[in-house]
Amino acid sequence: MPLDALAARRDALQEELDGLSGAGERAARLGRELDALARDWQAAASRLGQSRAAAAARLGQAVAALMSELGMGGGVFTVALEPLDTTRPAPQGAERCEFLVSANPGQPPRALRKVASGGELARISLAIEVAALGLDAVPTMVFDEVDTGIGGAVAEVVGQKLRALGAERQVLCVTHLPQVAAQGHHHYRVSKAVEADATHSQVEGLDPKARVEELARMLGGVEITKEVRANARQMLSRAQES
Repeated sequence: MPLDALAARRDALQEELDGLSGAGERAARLGRELDALARDWQAAASRLGQSRAAAAARLGQAVAALMSELGMGGGVFTVALEPLDTTRPAPQGAERCEFLVSANPGQPPRALRKVASGGELARISLAIEVAALGLDAVPTMVFDEVDTGIGGAVAEVVGQKLRALGAERQVLCVTHLPQVAAQGHHHYRVSKAVEADATHSQVEGLDPKARVEELARMLGGVEITKEVRANARQMLSRAQES
C-alpha cells in the first residue's frame, strides 16, 4: 500500500473500531426500545379493536334494517373481525374486517364478496352508504343494477334512499325503473346508435319537459297517453317535495 494511503486506511480502521465498540450496549438499548414500541402498538391495536367491535355492531344493525326496506326482508348483515395471522405489528391493527351477509332468511351469513348477486350487491352497497352517511369522504358513487329483481314500493324506497344520498354526495345511478328514476335530481338519457358499422353511445341531459316524456316512456311503453304523462309529472313532483 502506498505510504500516502496509510493515513486514510488508519482513519477508516479507527472508524470501524469505534463503530464496534459498545455494539452490545447499543443492541440492548435498541431491543428495549423495540419492546416498548411493540407494547405501545399492542395497546393501540387493542383500543382500535374495541372501537371496531362497537362500530361493527352498530353498522350491522343499521345495514340489516335498511336491507329490509330495500326488499331483502329477513336479511342479515354482520361485520366479522378476524385476527391477523401474524405476530408482526401491522398499520391497520390486529384484525381485518370482513362483511358477511345473508340476503335470504334461514341462510347462514357468508362473505359478501362471494355470495351477493349484482343487484343484491348494489342494494347492500347502497344500504352501507346510507348507514355510514357523513362518516366517509367519498365524493362520487356509481350504482348500476340497483333495481335488479325489484319493483313497486321497494323500487320507490330504493329511489328515495338514492335521493337522500344524492343530497350529500354526487350519485350516478343507471336504472330502467320509473320509480327509481323519478327520484333523481337531474336526468340524462343514454342511447346507442350505429353509424358506418360502428356503435356510438350518446349522453343527453334532459330539460324539465324531456324528463316528463322520458319518465312517461318508461311508464307507458310504446303508447304514451296524457294519463301516463300526468302520472309522470306527479311522480316527479312528489319526489321533489320529499
